[in-house]
Amino acid sequence: MYRLLIADDEPLEREGLEWIIGKSMPGRFTVTHAENGRGAIELAAEERPHIIFMDVNMPGIQGLEALREIRSFLPEAKLVMVTAYDYFSYAKEALSLGVKEYIVKPASQEEIVLLLQRLTEELDREKQKRAAELLLQDRVSQLLPLAESELAMSLMLRSRPEGPGSPSPDWLDFPLDRGLAVVAAMPAVPEAAERRLYDAFRRMAAGFGQGITSSPVDHHLAMFLRMPPEGQEADWMIGVRRFGEQLREYALTRLELSVSLGIGTLQEGAAGWHRSYYEAVFASGAAQPGGPAVFFADLKSEERLLYEEEPQGEASRREDRSYVLAAMARIRQEREEETATLMDKAKAFIRAHYTEELSLEKAADHVHLNAYYFSKIFKQQTGETFIDYLTSLRIGRAKELMAQGGYSQKEICYLAGYNDPNYFSRVFKKVTGLTPTEYRDSRSGEAEDG
Repeated sequence: MYRLLIADDEPLEREGLEWIIGKSMPGRFTVTHAENGRGAIELAAEERPHIIFMDVNMPGIQGLEALREIRSFLPEAKLVMVTAYDYFSYAKEALSLGVKEYIVKPASQEEIVLLLQRLTEELDREKQKRAAELLLQDRVSQLLPLAESELAMSLMLRSRPEGPGSPSPDWLDFPLDRGLAVVAAMPAVPEAAERRLYDAFRRMAAGFGQGITSSPVDHHLAMFLRMPPEGQEADWMIGVRRFGEQLREYALTRLELSVSLGIGTLQEGAAGWHRSYYEAVFASGAAQPGGPAVFFADLKSEERLLYEEEPQGEASRREDRSYVLAAMARIRQEREEETATLMDKAKAFIRAHYTEELSLEKAADHVHLNAYYFSKIFKQQTGETFIDYLTSLRIGRAKELMAQGGYSQKEICYLAGYNDPNYFSRVFKKVTGLTPTEYRDSRSGEAEDG
């Protein structure tokens, strides 16, 4: 039900409009009245109507002045100017306020109803659009941490994300120009505590500027912080030191966790970020649990020499790399398990709706996947394409109906999920080698022989 505000200083005009609306569109609106501009503003703030009928010429605050005030706090409301021929001079100002509709007194019942139908249709479309945007926003908010974590893992291993839909720096609006890595090593704690630390550090990294955070694996977290292109290096690094202290303090005071923080040097490009990450891993090994973050750049020359002596591309001790490899193995395993679960869910959806008008896009949307990606992994997981799987279910149902008897070929066609009997016959013959009639006759012959 939509809320409608009628503002007019003439009671008969207000009551007449409400009577017409109630008679012609029963149950569609709740109607409130205002007898002047000030009352209209107050009621609009209180009731937040979807549609406002505003008389232009009223005592006190005039109609357009009231609309200007209302527009400031109700930008989505549909504004309708109610006027007489004498007031067309207001039209230009009304348009500047977003008033696209008007009623000339006295308006006919048909004119009022058509106007309201048009406005409610607009409101319905806008509501559907907002719902779709919210759904998309919700899906993105769920996928974003996974995408960030995967990109972080790729920087840790100096590899590129693979597969359709895999995140990229451009997709995440996270250019790999200049930045550095922060590694937090934590004591062995329950998974729930690790997750709370991850959620907190991810929020803090995003609040610092541009940052992405890996999922917690083997009691480690990695954050990659991007320096703004317009930033000054010295000032930004001071901010990074402050950020490291905030991480340490939050973990200690809020979660009672003593983390060891290591921070790499400022680097450029994917290879540079990868190097900064291993520097941060090395520095975290030199940090005291619960103590200040250790910057790789601040390590003594003999300490850094241990790092530099590793072969190129292997710039860290093997034990420091082990959890990264474990992380990737875990991610692959989780992805495989998640994919299998999604395909089970997709197959259940297809089995529940195969007799309806069902498309690849609908099935993909049900499990929140891109249609191309869904098609590819469905084939990988099931060994057959979506169409083949759907066709198998439909033809199987057609065979069951034939075996039951009592159905015409046209009825079987529709009950199996096909709208065109001729197309159904062609598909049936392609799958079974027989037309529906031949198949039914062959089954009847077998029954008689039996």
